[in-house]
Amino acid sequence: MNKVDLVEKPRLREDLPDFRPGDTVRVHARVAEAGRERIQVFQGVVIRRQGGGLRETFTVRKVSFGVGVERTFPLHSPTVSKIEVISRGKVRRAKLYYLRERRGKKARIRERREPVGARATPEPDQGEESEQG
Repeated sequence: MNKVDLVEKPRLREDLPDFRPGDTVRVHARVAEAGRERIQVFQGVVIRRQGGGLRETFTVRKVSFGVGVERTFPLHSPTVSKIEVISRGKVRRAKLYYLRERRGKKARIRERREPVGARATPEPDQGEESEQG
């Protein structure tokens, strides 16, 4: 193992969902303005993931009032408070830069179908059963 990896490993976040380019995500980012902090939500399509380890980033694209907006977030940064995966997209490449030139229905991404066994089904806890009494 590399010496840099040993230093970075404790700082990596484990609470992040598994997402890929083509997925639609909702990113809750902390924004500091006027001396106070608030959460700003940015929802769009992941067009790339880049780098690795602590330096890994991902770029999300959305169209706001007819203008394309892209924002790059550091994956393991404390400024990203939460990432929610809204839908999974079926794409055939890792960098979706071609979406920049497409408008409307041509910019759509088909939804990826998950195999039945791969879907995460929440299991009820064995110890927490409600008692009527």
